Amino acid sequence: AGYVPNTKPVLHDVEETQKEHLIHHHSEKLAIAFGIISTPPGTTLRVINNLRVCDDCHTAAKFISKIVGREIVVRDTNRYHHFKDGVCSCGD
Repeated sequence: AGYVPNTKPVLHDVEETQKEHLIHHHSEKLAIAFGIISTPPGTTLRVINNLRVCDDCHTAAKFISKIVGREIVVRDTNRYHHFKDGVCSCGD
């Protein structure tokens, strides 16, 4: 098992490798990465998103929370997602 990019949300008519490239640059992932390198270990990361969190970013946040041992809180247009130890509060 492990992280595998979910390219279903990418609706552009491009090759699969290009879809993977597009999905790696979503703002939530970039914000989480920046938070990890710019805050002390153990700090809760809080990300506010003005769109729904895509399935790929949701899965990535679960893996990241488990790997780095941090709580990650992502707010989207519908709810707060609290990721901790690889599990999300939305119960997916």
